[in-house]
Amino acid sequence: MRPVDYFTKEQQKRIVEAIKQAEYDTSGEIRVHIEKSCKKNVLDRAVDIFAMLKMHKTELRNGVLFYLSLEDHQFAILGDAGINAKVPENFWESVKEAVIEQFKAGNQTEGLVKGILMAGEKLKAHFPYQKNDVNELSDEISFGK
Repeated sequence: MRPVDYFTKEQQKRIVEAIKQAEYDTSGEIRVHIEKSCKKNVLDRAVDIFAMLKMHKTELRNGVLFYLSLEDHQFAILGDAGINAKVPENFWESVKEAVIEQFKAGNQTEGLVKGILMAGEKLKAHFPYQKNDVNELSDEISFGK
């Protein structure tokens, strides 16, 4: 199955709406990238995708990537330096656990939505929207091969 076909259009819409909700009133940026397989360490691949999507280009270094490899059942969350400096040490691990709990129950969409909204709360707390903020990145889900 192609990654773009893994989630229905309605599920994709729910994920994108969660991104928009999470980014509302914050300068932070959240992206979701889904691909068929991961040929390397999942965090290393997430770093590659983070760079490919230019997420490190946010002014306050407050981008967050949710990376999902379907065939390998690999999942990672990667925050940039700005947000990582603000959240508790185990924050991303707790978000990942909440997402994976939903994945194990067969609720992939709900898992991503929950994780995205958790990340959004921290972004809003530490990077509130400023008058001149611009949404620098697309709110769409990106797909690999």
